[in-house]
Amino acid sequence: MLDVIFPFAGGLGLFLVGMMLLSEGLVAFAGGSLQRILLTLTGRPAKAFISGALITALAQSSTATTVTLIGFVSAGLITFSQAIGVVIGASFGNTATGWIVSGLGLKINLGFYTLPLIGVGALMKLLTTGKGSSLGQALAGFGMLFLGLNTLQDGMQGLAAMFSLAHLPTGGYGAYLLVVLVGLALTAVLQSSTAAIAMTLTALDAGAVNFDQAAAVVIGAAIGTTLTGVLVSIGGTLYAKRTAVAYILFNVAAGLIAMLLLPGFLRAIYAVGQYIDLAPGAIALAAFHSTFIAFGALVVLPFTDRFASLVEKMVPGRTAQPEHHLDVSQLGVPEVALDTVQRTLVETSCRLLALYKDLLKGIMSDSAAQDLGRIEKTLDETYEFAARIHLPLDDERMLERRSAQLHAVDHLLRLLGRVRSMCGQAAQLRESDYRQALKMATHLADTASAGLSGNASETWLQELQNDAAVQADLMNEARQRVLAGTALGDKASDALRTTDVYRWFERTSRHIWRICLYLDQSAQSTTAKT
Repeated sequence: MLDVIFPFAGGLGLFLVGMMLLSEGLVAFAGGSLQRILLTLTGRPAKAFISGALITALAQSSTATTVTLIGFVSAGLITFSQAIGVVIGASFGNTATGWIVSGLGLKINLGFYTLPLIGVGALMKLLTTGKGSSLGQALAGFGMLFLGLNTLQDGMQGLAAMFSLAHLPTGGYGAYLLVVLVGLALTAVLQSSTAAIAMTLTALDAGAVNFDQAAAVVIGAAIGTTLTGVLVSIGGTLYAKRTAVAYILFNVAAGLIAMLLLPGFLRAIYAVGQYIDLAPGAIALAAFHSTFIAFGALVVLPFTDRFASLVEKMVPGRTAQPEHHLDVSQLGVPEVALDTVQRTLVETSCRLLALYKDLLKGIMSDSAAQDLGRIEKTLDETYEFAARIHLPLDDERMLERRSAQLHAVDHLLRLLGRVRSMCGQAAQLRESDYRQALKMATHLADTASAGLSGNASETWLQELQNDAAVQADLMNEARQRVLAGTALGDKASDALRTTDVYRWFERTSRHIWRICLYLDQSAQSTTAKT
């Protein structure tokens, strides 16, 4: 018994760990390249489908693709309708591992030949940094994946003699549905459709299941992989929930199509096998998996806009707010997480600047205090989110970008505090003594809003710095005149109140300039990389 269970459990564990290391290593090694490929190829539904399939096949992870996708949708780089094509492509790209396992893993003892890769990869991971370390992790994961597959095969040979699905009924949709549920449960337990399909392929190769049952298990695995999406979307952002629902709907639809196609496919595959005198095996099973996913894509892709509308109705949401961009699933892809922080801070800055300008005009609404409270909460969440992003210690560009974003949060919180402190004194800002200061502050805020929105000249940041410096000089001179007036008999309390307001103008202008400076540095860091 132990001779069967130990190789089976160990092989499965090695396969799962190998998949994890390979995926994480490839994503880290590629840096932002995979994300840029995805963004470049995303357009029409067909292009979005190809990009999703390509990235998933290269990264060996549909999770990496969908997380990147959530970041792009939340950042407004692509529409949710375009994202549907990528989601479908990710499902198709997930079938690539089945071809690798059936075409190579079960035919050649790659576990033996890839053993050196584990050693070399481990040394690279330990002795190098940056890209070299990530590549080493990917190589070790690749070798471990096939070592686990070989160990799993050994365990499956013994398991086939002890346990077989042959005891389950065969033929008819009732029998197929029962085996589909087995595949769904297997995927739910393993939290990986790839591992479930690899187990099914090895079981088919070992004779533990027949081809009919293996095909039904694959259908169940394709549907069961959506359970991970359900778990990820719980407590997630609006974009994460919609992406998960789209992924679930497509895979369930593709699974239902596969159930309808299964009898005809089985008759065709057995007829071909009889003609060439070869029983259907693992390669035919991988082909079946790719076929029903591709057929589902052909059915859904022409109607992506309608499909997107259906998902949006199922997951309704008000106009997206900056806090909706932050999703913990993005923390595993630093490039996307930093882009999300940037988008959140820009939108939050525009909201705070709008309240600031209302304050200058003396038209603060009754809900201003609540709006400021929501902005403060968003800034706190953004700071915590940015601090949790795991960045490579040798990637100075990404470290500098996060540092700039955290500085921006600091100045946003300071500006928010000053706006809040003056909310109850909006009337005095309309007094004639402050007319010039109001005019300059309003112009400065307008320049900042236009610059952050991308509607300003190329020199907007320099203009903002000059305006803030001029404002500071004028306010300093005004304070000196007011304080000098107290020596001539002016009331000290009025003088102090006036100087405080002048100082308020000076400091809010400086905070606005520094916010824009740091957000521009963060944006320029991304441009330099691309």
